[in-house]
Amino acid sequence: MIGSDIDFMGNLMSEDLKRVGLLFKQKREDLSMSLKEVENSTSIRCGYLDAIEEGTIHRFISGVYAFGFMRQYANFLGMNFESLVQENPQAFRIPQEKHEFDYGIGTLEVRGSLGGGVKWLPNLLWAFAAAFVLVIAWFLAKYLGVF
Repeated sequence: MIGSDIDFMGNLMSEDLKRVGLLFKQKREDLSMSLKEVENSTSIRCGYLDAIEEGTIHRFISGVYAFGFMRQYANFLGMNFESLVQENPQAFRIPQEKHEFDYGIGTLEVRGSLGGGVKWLPNLLWAFAAAFVLVIAWFLAKYLGVF
């Protein structure tokens, strides 16, 4: 039952995005502009502009970027973005993204990593090497009569 609710919401959001995308496309065509001209003016790639107009932008980029691109595109076309969001709230709902990683606190090491506990060994070896060099330098200085 839950899976069907997710599909229903996904389809509902998709239909709303397609309707909003059609508004973008109609406004751009009313201004007699090509996607390439919009790309040059907004620095949003043609592929993303085309995906916005087709209502498939969330398939290609993160929801936050899609929202920002649609805001920038609407502002460029002279559309009132806030009213678009109010009239089509489902189209502008940012989908929850699932992250499949789990980092430890204060580290980029993945928790439970096999190599996580061996990081101290190279540092210990360098410390012993530095101490050895200091002891040799002290004996050499004492032998040469510096002390």
